[in-house]
Amino acid sequence: MSEPEHAAEQADLSAENKEKLEKLVQKDSRSGRVFSGFWKYITSAMGAFMVAFYMYCAAVPVDTQYFLGVYVVLTYVMVFLIYPLKASSPAHRPTAVDLIMAAAAVFVVGYFVMEYEAINYRMGSETRMDTFVSALGILVSLEVARRALGWSMTIVGALFLAYAFWGDLLQNIPLLNAFAHTGFKIDRALNHIYYKQEGVFGIMATVLVTYVILFIFFGSFLKASGASRFFIDVPMAVAGKSIGGPAKVAVIASGFFGSVSGSAIANTVSTGAFTIPMMKKAGFRPHVAGAIEPSASIGGMFMPPIMGAGGFLMAEMTEIPYVQIMIMAIFPALMYFLSVFTMVHFEAKRYGIVGKRRPEDPTALEILKKQWFMSLPLVIIVVMMIVGFSPGYAAFWAIISCIVVSWFTPENKMGVKQILDAMIEGANATLIIGATVGVIGIIVGTIQLSGIGLKFSQIIIDLSFGSLPVAVLLVALASLILGMGVPVTAAYLITAVLAVGALTDMISQSYWGVSFRELQLPLGQLLADDPQRLEIMAKVSWALIASHMVVYWFSQDSNITPPVCVAAYAGAAIAGSDPWKTGWTSFKFAKMLYIGPLLFVYSPGFLLGGPGHFIPWYQVASTVVTVMLGTVAFGALSMGYFLCGFTVKEWIICAFATTFLFFPHLVNWIVFGIDLPTILVDTLGIGMWVIVFFMQKIRIKKDPTLVLPIDERRRLRRERAAQTA
Repeated sequence: MSEPEHAAEQADLSAENKEKLEKLVQKDSRSGRVFSGFWKYITSAMGAFMVAFYMYCAAVPVDTQYFLGVYVVLTYVMVFLIYPLKASSPAHRPTAVDLIMAAAAVFVVGYFVMEYEAINYRMGSETRMDTFVSALGILVSLEVARRALGWSMTIVGALFLAYAFWGDLLQNIPLLNAFAHTGFKIDRALNHIYYKQEGVFGIMATVLVTYVILFIFFGSFLKASGASRFFIDVPMAVAGKSIGGPAKVAVIASGFFGSVSGSAIANTVSTGAFTIPMMKKAGFRPHVAGAIEPSASIGGMFMPPIMGAGGFLMAEMTEIPYVQIMIMAIFPALMYFLSVFTMVHFEAKRYGIVGKRRPEDPTALEILKKQWFMSLPLVIIVVMMIVGFSPGYAAFWAIISCIVVSWFTPENKMGVKQILDAMIEGANATLIIGATVGVIGIIVGTIQLSGIGLKFSQIIIDLSFGSLPVAVLLVALASLILGMGVPVTAAYLITAVLAVGALTDMISQSYWGVSFRELQLPLGQLLADDPQRLEIMAKVSWALIASHMVVYWFSQDSNITPPVCVAAYAGAAIAGSDPWKTGWTSFKFAKMLYIGPLLFVYSPGFLLGGPGHFIPWYQVASTVVTVMLGTVAFGALSMGYFLCGFTVKEWIICAFATTFLFFPHLVNWIVFGIDLPTILVDTLGIGMWVIVFFMQKIRIKKDPTLVLPIDERRRLRRERAAQTA
């Protein structure tokens, strides 16, 4: 699609809808000051330095305190300068309060950097100055979160801080006494939360500076190079003229964009500005067009090679190499997109919606021949990580490649100005997730200090009565509630710290009849190359990754599940549709988000056997085939349409077929009560699906109008009724 056509699509947005969209984007990422003159140069210089420094760090290691401290101090200072204290603050310059807070940020982070070795040496015997700095640093961190993210995240952090200080008082309160701890001195709590590796400079800061911000920089360079349009043009050429063409383009394009953008709402806005107007023109109802894009966009958070920030956090917490997590995540991500794709197909068939392309539009092969080099940045990332380079180093060379490929397209050629603009845009794009560092440190530090994670895990086990499906449901509810107030990455990290212990324990009990801890006990007695040790490690790794994947997938549900569903509301603003109706429709198209977590815990083959491949290859192959068939069946079941609309009997048979294909082991336990061979249950599922196929074929043969679009069928019925009258 040409640039003028892109502009034409965006022009379809009315002024009112544009205003709604801007408000939603501002709600998601907060709006900051727009500087000119001196302060523009200052913030731009800090942003450019941030990008340059961390690209240098990707190639040349630096000391930990500088590696963490530079990003935190730059983020804090930029937040205080760009995000005002209150709505009535000056819009084009920082105030004296902003400058004082920025100076405070420099002081508290600078103290951490300069005293890093000394603080580690005297840990447990901190000085009064150490405690004063930790108290001030925590207050500064809370204010950074309030300015950039709003009150919700800040209040959550403040509550955890209060719990660290006074959680022992809960011992005298019924029900809440289960969460009580033994009590800590305030200075111990402050120093633990601010200085220790679980705190402000802990896992979130480490993952951000090691991986995430480099990929955010990569996203801004990819956009500046013009490659982003390539990833819309190719899907348009491939699927644009098929049944439901524009919607399928949205699904495919979202797969490309989502893992780069790191935000479902950013993905919805960037690709939806083009795809949603096209869907409406093709014949999709506005609320459906507005729902399909966010449903597809959240899939980008699961899609390798980048997977948003969650994949890197997962690697850090599980100590499993990111490349292994990336490989295991490929099949589940593809199944999510296949689910949305099939639902779009059946929705389009029901309404007779077919994409349109002009004869002069280029084919996919022509686009690839002309612009194949635009795919090189993503190819470089994937290949370098697979052959063993670190994700950060791969991102470094991918950024360089964005600059190089831009030189082959005159309209996108990146010179010094364009490179600086991309650096500044990339640095600014990290501020929102960077603003979570302090509050996440408060939350995780408090959880580690108080031991509430173990208590919370036991509470999940008790509330679920030892039932794994109920435990998965409780995690889903916790993620949804938490996601209403905090960003999805923070929701994932918090829920993982609290709930993964319970899930791994229950998965271990379900599969091997022992607790997760008991499963690991023999490891200390076995040699590193002992086959039994390797087998146990494979089981441990799979249970751990499956639990994290459950939490990570559920952490995205607040984007498309009412009442919050900000990504769906962004789609509604672009489509000019009812937000509430769009939200529920988005939920319908994204239902695989709730099936995937059950597949993680009940089907090891869904994660391709885990890092150690503890199940045989033929079982993985069988799972791949049956889950693919089950996903197509699930799409038809959700939309009530296959070759034609379902009857009640056909829908029930299809529901059984889908369940048998997805969960053969679970079906054995619930329905038959005996251990039937999995292949037999799979065959029953496929057989039921074939039965539905022939039932519909027979009905269509008797009444060929069943395959007509629903509006056409209604017109024919009215005509027949008029003739009869």
